Amino acid sequence: MEKLQYISQGFTKAEQELNIKKALDNGIKWVQIRWKNAPENEFIKLCENSKLLCSDYQSVCIINDHVQIAKNIDADGVHLGLKDTSINIARDILGENKIIGGTANTIDDVLQRMNEPCNYIGLGPLRFTSTKEKLSPILGFEGYKKIIQNLKERSLEIPKIFAIGGVVLEDVELLKQIGIYGVAVSGQITNQPSVVNQYKITLQP
Repeated sequence: MEKLQYISQGFTKAEQELNIKKALDNGIKWVQIRWKNAPENEFIKLCENSKLLCSDYQSVCIINDHVQIAKNIDADGVHLGLKDTSINIARDILGENKIIGGTANTIDDVLQRMNEPCNYIGLGPLRFTSTKEKLSPILGFEGYKKIIQNLKERSLEIPKIFAIGGVVLEDVELLKQIGIYGVAVSGQITNQPSVVNQYKITLQP
């Protein structure tokens, strides 16, 4: 599984498509299509176009929240928030071979996600981010440390956890040391797509 996810940004379909194309041009191999409050027909079109584009670049295309759209366009999977469709229902709809990611904010959320089970967990936010309207309590590096420590104390295998929420390149080294698998980045890659390569180098084992 890739260790770097790009979460798409943009207020219009054209902006979204441009940002996704730039990220792909710069070597991103995993795109999560996220466009909150979008007109449904526009969102579906964005997902269809992005899936084709990701296929051209041999990149993974994940849809945020919308399980049925992901199925209809044969996306590689979905990412689900805690209040979205349950992982089990999504698995029934999408089948065994699709990727399903789940959001978490606390140790209880992480344990729930491990039981459901999803393929990876988006744990955050690391710090304040303006891309999320209803931001969960901020974890900071200490929050991640405590959660990983808690899992170790329970002798549980650490799942594939992605740090999310205001992540920048300088955070990667410390997150790796803590035991975080990968990062999901939105703002920095949108504003500076060429940073993708540095992320990839830094995320290597």
